[in-house]
Amino acid sequence: MSQMPTDFQHSHDQEPHVARTREIIKKYPQIKDLMGRNVNTIYFILGIVMLQMVVAYFVAPMSWWVILIAAYAIGAFANHALFVLMHDCSHNMIFKNRTANIIAGILCDLPNGFPTSAGFRKYHLKHHAFQGDYTLDADLPSHWEAKLIGNGFFGKALWLLLFPVFQGLRPPRLKEIQFSNKWIWINLAALIAFDAFLIFFMGWGAILYVFASFFFSVGLHPIGARWIQEHYLVAPPQETYSYYGPLNLVAFNVGFHNEHHDFSYVPWNNLPKIKAIAPEYYETLVYHTSWSKLLWRWLVDSDLSLYSRTLRNNRGGIKVTGSGESDFFTGMESKETVVAASA
Repeated sequence: MSQMPTDFQHSHDQEPHVARTREIIKKYPQIKDLMGRNVNTIYFILGIVMLQMVVAYFVAPMSWWVILIAAYAIGAFANHALFVLMHDCSHNMIFKNRTANIIAGILCDLPNGFPTSAGFRKYHLKHHAFQGDYTLDADLPSHWEAKLIGNGFFGKALWLLLFPVFQGLRPPRLKEIQFSNKWIWINLAALIAFDAFLIFFMGWGAILYVFASFFFSVGLHPIGARWIQEHYLVAPPQETYSYYGPLNLVAFNVGFHNEHHDFSYVPWNNLPKIKAIAPEYYETLVYHTSWSKLLWRWLVDSDLSLYSRTLRNNRGGIKVTGSGESDFFTGMESKETVVAASA
């Protein structure tokens, strides 16, 4: 076993997507035509939420182990798909109205059993604006988290299994971001009401199914390897990695992660078109073709740990808005609008 790392990688450069986005837009201005909204996404949200309710209804009276198998084989894929669509809601890529997108995100959240949508929106947009900033990027593990888990098989497996728990313990570290707002509480109330509905009409087996589906969808499951794929340094100094594999079909193209960070206002259905227009910018990067292989590598490769991430102290001149989202839009416009106008 290799020696356990004791710190993250460090960079004094601006986050890596700014320069590439500017260069691509200058060369291929037609990529801006891919930006916008996909209102049809709401029908996928409604369909998958209904699917999860139907499955929960049928498995609720069954043995616990049958429920867990159903959650792993069906629920994980459904909840992960809803998480991806929730992600599009957080970028306002379904409706023109911001409030409508927030409500759609909470709708995605219902089969999770836990309130995640409003908090995810708040912290995910900061991740885009300040990728790698330890005090602003909730996608980064905490130092204590990395030390606790280590670089061994069982520690990393436990971390993935309990990933939502570790993720939920990170916000207190991000002191410049205001945690509470009205949507956090509305999200909580909606999930409590939905959970009560499931218990009353379907029984506790339904709650076990949605809880297990949630944990598997972001945890110890091939789908859960997506969290490793996106920013863990399998080929440093490259910080962001895409996944080009068959599971993008059931994950709404979330694997196109470099493309998403470069053009964060392109909806899920148009992400593959970015790579098709500008292949020389993406095919030359390291990328993954199998989440299952990546999951196994993550577990057995002692050179990979929670410290396999890049930290930076360069905020690119963007002013932090602790209770708002203007910093995200400032960063997005600096890449996608200002440079395009001068191209």
